[in-house]
Amino acid sequence: MLQALLIVGTIYLAILISISLWQRKKGSDSKSYLLAGGSLGTVLGMFTFAATLFSTFTLLGMPDLFRNNGVGAWTFLAVSDMAMIFGVIWAGFYFRKKALKSNYWGMAGFLNKSYNNRYAGLIAFFAVFVFLTPYVAIQINGVSRFMNQAFPDLMPVWLWSVLMVGVMMLYSEIGGLKAIIYNDAIQGLILLMVIWIVGLSCLNSVGGLEEGYRQLEAQDPALLSTPGPNGLFSVQFLVGSAVAILMIPFTQPQVSIRLAIMKDNRAMYRMAVGVGTFAILVILPTAFIGLYGSLNYPDLPTFEFLGKSLIQDQPKILAAFVLIGLLAAAISTADSQLFALGTELRSILKGDEDRMLLYTKIGIGVFAFISLIFSIISGDQIALLARTSFAGTALLGPMIFCAIFYKHTERLRLLPFLTLGAILILLLALLGVIPNKFFGINLDLLLFFILGITAVVMVLTAKKE
Repeated sequence: MLQALLIVGTIYLAILISISLWQRKKGSDSKSYLLAGGSLGTVLGMFTFAATLFSTFTLLGMPDLFRNNGVGAWTFLAVSDMAMIFGVIWAGFYFRKKALKSNYWGMAGFLNKSYNNRYAGLIAFFAVFVFLTPYVAIQINGVSRFMNQAFPDLMPVWLWSVLMVGVMMLYSEIGGLKAIIYNDAIQGLILLMVIWIVGLSCLNSVGGLEEGYRQLEAQDPALLSTPGPNGLFSVQFLVGSAVAILMIPFTQPQVSIRLAIMKDNRAMYRMAVGVGTFAILVILPTAFIGLYGSLNYPDLPTFEFLGKSLIQDQPKILAAFVLIGLLAAAISTADSQLFALGTELRSILKGDEDRMLLYTKIGIGVFAFISLIFSIISGDQIALLARTSFAGTALLGPMIFCAIFYKHTERLRLLPFLTLGAILILLLALLGVIPNKFFGINLDLLLFFILGITAVVMVLTAKKE
C-alpha cells in the first residue's frame, strides 16, 4: 500500500504544483491572486464550493458521528445543507449586488464600508480567525492521525502535519485562489469517487442496507432514532446546527468569497443547485460507512475504527486511494480557509497594492503556522469541532444580513459591539467558564436569536440622521 500511495501521491502532488505554476504565469496582480480574476463559472464554482464545504469533516467525522449517535447524523447534515443551498439562492443575489458595488475584497472590508466603522470589520476578522483556526486544525489533525494509523512506523503525527501544511503553502502561495479553485475541482472528484467506492464496499459487507439496519435494530435500536443513544441529536442541536450551517455561505469567508466572484447570478444559481446535488451524493455513503462501523466496531476509539473501516478492511490499492482522497479533502478545505483568512486581512488593510499583497502572503503563512500548532494539540471529535466552528461564525449572521439588506447600516453602530459580546460569551462557554445552556436552551442558539431579534428591533427603530 505504501508503494501505491507514493506513486499516486507523487502524481497528485505534481498535478497540484503544475496547476499553480500555470496560474502564476497567467497573472500575479492582487485581483488575479486573491480573487481568481473575479469571474468564476458554474462548473468550477460548484466543485470549489463543494470541496471547500465537504472535507475531512465529511469523510472522517460523519461516519464516526453516525456510528456513535445514529441516524440523526443524516438529519444533522443533509437537511441543514439543503437549507444552506436555499439560503444561497435566496440571499446570494442581494449579497452579490451589494458586494460588487463596494469593490469586494473580503467580508471584513465589506462590513467596514457598510457600517462606516472599522471596528465592524475587525470584529468580523476576530471571529473568523478564532473559529476558523480550529476548523483548519482539525483537517490537518484528522488526516495526520489517520496517516499515522495507516503507517505507524513511518513518521510521527506531527511530521505528517508539517508535511501537509508545507504542501498547502507551496501550491497556494504560488498560484493564488485560482490555483486553489482548479485543485478543488480535482479534489472534489477524488473525494466523491473514493467515498462511494468505500461506502458501497462497507454496505456490501453488511449484506445491504435493509439487512444492515435489521442487524443494527437487533444490536442497538437507539441508533435508529433521534436523539440517539447519547442524546446528542436533540431538537435544539438540530435547529442550532441548521441555523449555523445556513449561515456558512455568508459568515465563513472561504465560502462567501466564492459567491462574490461568480461570473453572474445565473452561474451562481446553477452552482447552488449543483452543490445541493453534490451534498446528497457525498453525505449518503458516509451513512453506509457509519452503519458498518456500528455493527463491526462499536466500541473502538475513533481513529482505530476509521483505520480498520477505511484502510485495513479494504483492498490495498483502494486503501491507497482512500488516503489520497483524505489528503485531497483536507487540503481542499484547509487551504481555502487559510487563504480566506489572508483575504480578510487584506480587506481591512490600506496602502500600496504590492505591499498589501506581500502582507497578505505573510499573513497566510502566520495563520498556517498557528493552525499547525493547534492541530498538534487538538482532539479527535472532528464533527463536533466543525459544528462549533459553524456555530461561532454564525453569530456574525445578523450583522452581515443587516449589511446586505439594510441601506442605512451606519445607523446600527451598536450591533457590531453586541456581536463581539456574544462571541466572547460563547468563547467563555467553550472554555468551561460559564454554562453552555441557559433556561434550558443551548447558548449558541440563544445568542444567535438574541442578536437576530436585537438587529430587527434596531432596524425598525433606527432614526434618520
